[in-house]
Amino acid sequence: MTTDQPAPAVAPAVVPPARSAGPSGAGPAAGGPAAPVRRGFLAKAFGVTALLSAAGSALGLLRDLLLARYFGANQGTDAFLVAWTVPETAAPLLIEDAMAFLMVPAFSLALVLREERPEGPDPVRQLVRATLPWLLLALCALSVAAGLGAPQLVALLAPGLADPGLAVSCTRITAFSVLPFGVAGYLGSALRAHHRFTAPASIYVAYNLGILAVLLAGQAAWGVRSAALGVAFGSVLMAGVLVAPFLRRLRPAQGRRQARAAAGPGGGLVLIPLAMLPVAAFTLTRQAQVFIERYLGSGLPPGTISHLNYAAKVSQLAMTAGILIVTVTFPLVARALAAGDLTAARDRVEKDLGQAAAVVLLGTAFLMACAPSVVALLFQRGAFGAHDTAATAAVIRVYSFGLPAQAMIGVMVRPFFSLRPVVRRADDPKSDDGGRRLLDWYPVAAMAFGLLVTVGVGLAATPDFGALGLAAGNAAGITATAALLLRGLLLRGIALRLSLVLTGQARLLVAGVAAAGAGALAAGLAGNPLLSTLIGGAVVVLVYAALGTALGAAELRGPVLALARALNPTATAAEGKLPHGR
Repeated sequence: MTTDQPAPAVAPAVVPPARSAGPSGAGPAAGGPAAPVRRGFLAKAFGVTALLSAAGSALGLLRDLLLARYFGANQGTDAFLVAWTVPETAAPLLIEDAMAFLMVPAFSLALVLREERPEGPDPVRQLVRATLPWLLLALCALSVAAGLGAPQLVALLAPGLADPGLAVSCTRITAFSVLPFGVAGYLGSALRAHHRFTAPASIYVAYNLGILAVLLAGQAAWGVRSAALGVAFGSVLMAGVLVAPFLRRLRPAQGRRQARAAAGPGGGLVLIPLAMLPVAAFTLTRQAQVFIERYLGSGLPPGTISHLNYAAKVSQLAMTAGILIVTVTFPLVARALAAGDLTAARDRVEKDLGQAAAVVLLGTAFLMACAPSVVALLFQRGAFGAHDTAATAAVIRVYSFGLPAQAMIGVMVRPFFSLRPVVRRADDPKSDDGGRRLLDWYPVAAMAFGLLVTVGVGLAATPDFGALGLAAGNAAGITATAALLLRGLLLRGIALRLSLVLTGQARLLVAGVAAAGAGALAAGLAGNPLLSTLIGGAVVVLVYAALGTALGAAELRGPVLALARALNPTATAAEGKLPHGR
């Protein structure tokens, strides 16, 4: 599809913004009867997404456990993890970020047009005909290019790899996943625009089940290549679970006239795919942190890349709940921004920053306190020995310094990009907003600066500290990016009350540091990994909740007092004696 060519599309969020009655159609006014439906919809969407995301994460963890058990951390797993860069880059670009920012709005407004013109040509089908064939062609080209260019890609990503031949073989296998990943992202965006969340939320369950099936069946015969074959098979399952639900959504309503004529004057929309370049660039620039780690890590002793990978996977589990909160509240922010209500958007973003930080800092404190016992409990068996446990646990503790910044970026980048003019109605006049479009590139610039910090710290620290230096560079770079994005939201027009936000974050940070210290002391009292994890984790939770409440952190105070009232009704009398936060 060419730029600025009419095509049916758009709305800036999964839940279309309320529209007042007007020439282009009717809809409920904001704050009217639709509001309770929206709250119920969001609650159900969060429940379904959280449950299936948790299942997908659990299966992904099981996948990593089996990789560690069968192959340990050596030159073979390093080779596979270089090949893993292909699906690891394709997933955020084709499934989670760039594709969703483009196609969810496009399908959302196509559905609005379907309701406005029930007797005309179906805008949803028009959109599919205009975009899907070109997408499939582009995905096939990318997949073939990645396969044919595997030797050059491996040499670029990891020039010091001990077994580049194995990495090339695995890369050629995983390159196939680009095609089904893109199809899954496209179909999932269409289904979410239709308010169908079960199938899109299940794709990582299907993906990891496919990897596990091939890994279990073929690890003895094919070695680490079985994991690469599992990636290819799992990606097919990922797209496959969405095909039937998508085709059901394409079926026209009974009695609808299926005309192939073009929409009448003013009836279509203009899709502007080039406006998605900043989103794609940000996604790739953020993913480049992994490229840098593997490039520098390839020159370190065999197994270093594997230690970094296992540490990153465990660390990311601490962010899952926080990112789910943001994913579900994003439509509220986008709706407020679409209505021009910057105050409501600001309030929601401030709440999201606090709630995400509260969840992520609790996970960070737990990892800081219990990393050795957690890694031993999860990975130390088979080919994964005590040395691997110690190395991975040390990297986790360094990585954890960057987790709060990762959560903040996840919160801030969504409202930043939701202000972008991705599509517009054909009858809307073009507006010259060159300044705003230039500002669209601010997150890319912020992430590029963060990458420079990552490279600088990594190069300076790696000779003396090895993998720990790479992890430190990652944490420093992502923290610098988060600080710049805070400033970027102000430039974008979302006037965060920085003193309020930073004071709340400081309360949570103090509670997290104290909880990590107390938890580490408690975890060291037990020699058994399971017992150490349970004792350390319990102490972390108790200290974090108690101190955060005492300091007046609103994100902790409310839930703690609600629990206290439920357990002891007389606790209400003590509520007024505690200091209040935001």
